[in-house]
Amino acid sequence: MSRAASQSFQVRKPAIKTEKGLVASQNRIASEIGADVLRKGGNAIDAAIATSFALGVVEPWMSGIGGGGYMIIRRADDKGAQVVDFGMRAPSGLKVEDYPVMDGTASDLFPWPVVKDDANVFGARSVAIPGQVAGMAKAHEAFGSMPWADLVAPAVIEAEEGLLVDWYAQLILAGAAKGLAKFPASRKTYLDDDGFPKASAWTALGQTRCDQSALATTLASIASQGAAAFYRGDIARNIVKDLQSAGGRHVLEDFQNYQAKIVPASEFDYKGHRVFGTPEMTAGPTLVRVLQLLEGWTPEGSKPTAEDLVTFDRAIRQANQERFATMGDVANELVPSCTTHFNVVDEEGTMVAVTQTLLSIFGSRMTLPGSGILMNNGIMWFDPEPGKPNSIGASKRCLANMCPTLLERSDGARFGLGAAGGRKIMPAVAQLTSYLLDYGMDADTAMHEPRIDVSLAETTIADNTLPDAILDALELKLPNVTAAPRTTYPYNFACPSVVERNKSTNLGTTEIMAHWADTVSAET
Repeated sequence: MSRAASQSFQVRKPAIKTEKGLVASQNRIASEIGADVLRKGGNAIDAAIATSFALGVVEPWMSGIGGGGYMIIRRADDKGAQVVDFGMRAPSGLKVEDYPVMDGTASDLFPWPVVKDDANVFGARSVAIPGQVAGMAKAHEAFGSMPWADLVAPAVIEAEEGLLVDWYAQLILAGAAKGLAKFPASRKTYLDDDGFPKASAWTALGQTRCDQSALATTLASIASQGAAAFYRGDIARNIVKDLQSAGGRHVLEDFQNYQAKIVPASEFDYKGHRVFGTPEMTAGPTLVRVLQLLEGWTPEGSKPTAEDLVTFDRAIRQANQERFATMGDVANELVPSCTTHFNVVDEEGTMVAVTQTLLSIFGSRMTLPGSGILMNNGIMWFDPEPGKPNSIGASKRCLANMCPTLLERSDGARFGLGAAGGRKIMPAVAQLTSYLLDYGMDADTAMHEPRIDVSLAETTIADNTLPDAILDALELKLPNVTAAPRTTYPYNFACPSVVERNKSTNLGTTEIMAHWADTVSAET
């Protein structure tokens, strides 16, 4: 087994501990915005809404108002939890013949058969009807306490300033430049006049920003007019016009008929602990199946052994095989998706976990010229081959990998967790769930504990910081093990975050190798 050359390099990211509320997200600015809402007296749902909109501006390739997702909420005194479903749907006018299958394997997130002109990956025909605005509006209507406009306003301000291009943003832009260059508004926003990725200055004396002024105008309309502006007003008409001009089959009625919904969270008793998850078209049911398979297993010590990791590997693989057979989604991931996850817990103990996405990095790569919205490529979630459980079709719901989860340990401690990373998400959430429940770890310890990734069909990726004895044992017990580091880029593992409430104390932590990710407390 190959080992990384630098074995002495160590990274830690201490958890934030507070008696106040906190926000843990993949971007420090968005976490600050959410925490400020808590400081002003907002609840966890208010903070989540503000964080959601902010992430779409400061981390635009991951999520935004052109995408969708899921929010799970458990208020401090509630016995159960509820899910806000704002997943995406195929347009009603979608024509299967627009996606003829060719020889070969697609080059993007899922290795489906190639579709002619990559119509399910790039551009207008890859775009599903987005749900983020409707989802945040539904959550606000049911649980919010602050004015809607106040929660969207920070995202407007960030968009007016424009995305700051630091080294990490430059890295992401460079990786996506070829796709962005195909679409004029994306090229204008994220690339320079010569078509190269916008770059940060080599000194601290200059700054490069991406112009997000069109998006700022759109967000300002949403702030002042509510979600109706996005689904029924001028914004909707402009979106449909731009998509149709680029060959999309979208119609205004697709937006007018879109509805987010609130449904009861799934609830599973795991060895005396409680697990609340997302039902139906997510990875939530697959997570439950993993836990069912782990019911008869007991850890050997306070930290995972090689045998424990093998048990995780086998349970996750079996649960995924069952998912692939019954829910579609039968191929394996090649490159990272552009999902983001964040958690909020307020001073009273209300906890929220949200996962939202554009699917691929920069989604469809298509920024709409009329509104500045970067659109998803949710149609790529569907198998382009007919006759499959998840085959492409008009008005169908998109089958997602998202897995926001809430836990209550038998000792009363509560946790909110989830991750970004496509099919890497559920394996990470399953292992973190076990670390928190089976091993009794706190959020900080669990986040720093090495994991394995079981998202690939024939390969298990093990964190190279695992002891050599464990890596050697895994190599003997599993068919194909590769040791790899948890790095900022590329994404060998999922990018999770966890919040914890133990009595009146809150703790928050984010992926240790995620440069932008951070937890911010509501303490002044």
